[in-house]
Amino acid sequence: TKPQHKEEQHTFAVGHLAAGYLTGKATSKLLNVSVSIPLLFVVSTLPDIDLLIPALQHRGPTHSLLIISLLFLPIFMVYGKRVTPYFLATILHSIGDLLIGGTVQLVWPATTYWYGVGINAMSLTAILTEWTFFLASLTLMLKAKDLRILFQHHPTNLLLAIPLFTVLLPSLFSFPLSVPVALIIPHVILLVFFAIPILIDIEHILRHHLRFTSSSI
Repeated sequence: TKPQHKEEQHTFAVGHLAAGYLTGKATSKLLNVSVSIPLLFVVSTLPDIDLLIPALQHRGPTHSLLIISLLFLPIFMVYGKRVTPYFLATILHSIGDLLIGGTVQLVWPATTYWYGVGINAMSLTAILTEWTFFLASLTLMLKAKDLRILFQHHPTNLLLAIPLFTVLLPSLFSFPLSVPVALIIPHVILLVFFAIPILIDIEHILRHHLRFTSSSI
């Protein structure tokens, strides 16, 4: 019999964001291409767009490797190997969901089969995995000085509002709390890391607008 869709569909953003960042950075190094850190974080949670679309089951078509590949194909045709870090960060999300916390329609529409390894998202194994990826990504961000770059004004920083408002904030402020207590700290740290660049950009935009307004009077 085919595995059915399991309702245990916890979405812990920490692992997806950290794994996407690590994969994207490693790939950009290997291919010798530059990479946008905010955009890496965005695509690492992109399959979870189904959380915003009531008609779609979570971890259904938007998590399909076939659909993701088709969506990235025209972008590859335009930008070539520079797209690879973002592509791998995106598909890693689906693979992560395949391993932990339920089932995924991995090759929809070729089949509606739900694939899953079956590791419980609330298990010690899952939580330690999330922490491992988080600490590894934090270490790399500090070593590569990406955190310092992130805290400087750049228009792409506003992209961080997407994972901030779609996965981080809802996870922390849901009732009952959907995030295990053991993962609250990394969630809060990432929330702060994303909120600061957004506020820096907003402050820059407001300051520029006020300066423009005053000079026009």
